[in-house]
Amino acid sequence: MRTPIDIAAIGMVTAVGLDAPSACAAMRARLDGFQETRFLGPSGGWLIGAPVPLPRNWIGEKRMAHLAAAAISEAFESVPAARGQTALILCLAEENRPGRPVTDGHGLLRRIAEIVDIEPHARSRIVAHDRASGHVALDQARRMIASGEAPYVMIAGVDSYLTAQTIEHFQMKNRLLAPENPNGFIPGEAAAAVLCMRSERGGFRLFGLGLAREAAAIYNTEDLPLRGDGMTTAYDTAFKETGIEMSRLGYRIADLIGEQYWFKQSALASLRLLRGRHDFQDIWSPGESLGNVGAAVGPLMIGMAWTAARKKYAAGSPVLVEASNDAGACGAALFAARSA
Repeated sequence: MRTPIDIAAIGMVTAVGLDAPSACAAMRARLDGFQETRFLGPSGGWLIGAPVPLPRNWIGEKRMAHLAAAAISEAFESVPAARGQTALILCLAEENRPGRPVTDGHGLLRRIAEIVDIEPHARSRIVAHDRASGHVALDQARRMIASGEAPYVMIAGVDSYLTAQTIEHFQMKNRLLAPENPNGFIPGEAAAAVLCMRSERGGFRLFGLGLAREAAAIYNTEDLPLRGDGMTTAYDTAFKETGIEMSRLGYRIADLIGEQYWFKQSALASLRLLRGRHDFQDIWSPGESLGNVGAAVGPLMIGMAWTAARKKYAAGSPVLVEASNDAGACGAALFAARSA
C-alpha cells in the first residue's frame, strides 16, 4: 500500500497571469498569451510565442530562477509552516535539448533558495525529463514522504522554449506553428509549483500514478507506427492502483501542445481502455493558452486541477493528468478531492 499524498498549495507564473488565481482564471476563460516575439519564423515574419511579462528583462538562468522562485514563494504563502522543512524537486528540460535555458541545475537550485530565502534541503534534487518531469517527480515525492525523508516536498517546474538555439532547432525539425505549418506548436515559457504532504481528510489527493515509455516516440529511428502503447500502459497502471475503471473518470488534463501526434496518443489510450456506459469526459490543456511550456507543464496541470476542484468548476471527479515527452516517457496521475 503506497502512502497517499495531498497537494497542499500551488503557485504559477505564466504568460496569462503572474500568480495561480489569475493564470487559472485566464485559462478557464480561454484567454491566451500569444504575441509576436523577437525571433524570425520560417517565412521571415515574427514568430508567435507566449513569453511571461516579467517586470524586469532578465534572461537565461537568472530569468528561470526568478520564475521558479515566484511560483514556489506563492505556494509557501498558503502553508508557511512548510518553510525550512521542504525538499525541492526541480523539473527541468532534458539535458540534450538544444538551447536548454538551464546549464547548471544544482546551481539553479541554490539560486532559487537564495531568492526564496530558504535553506537548501539535503534531499532536494533535479528531474530532467521535460514535459514528463512532473509525473516522475510525483513518484519520487510520495516515496520521500512515505520514508520520512521530508514532511513536505515542493515539485517545481520551470522551462522556456524561447531561446535562439531552441527556436532554430525546432524550426529545422519543422515543428513550430507557422502559416505554412499548421501541425506545429507555439513556444512558451512558465513556472509552476505544487506543495505535497502526507494525505489528510479534506485534501486534494493523488490516488493513482502510472509511468511508462512509448517505443514509437515522435523521433523513433525505426519509424514505428504510433499505437499509444506507452500512454495506455501509464493510464492502466494509474487506474489499477486506484481500483476504478476509466468509465468512472470525470475529465482529463493533457499536455497537448498542438501537434497531431499528441492528440492521437491521447485518443488511442482512451479508446483502448474506455469500456461500457460512461458520461462525457472533457479534456483540458494549458497549451491552448500558453503554448509549449516544457517541464513546467506537470505542476501547472496539477495546479489547474487543484484550483478547479477548490472553486467547484471541475468537469468531474476524479481527474486524470497526463504528460509525455519527445523521448517517449509517458505519465498519468489520478487526483480527486476528498470530503472533510
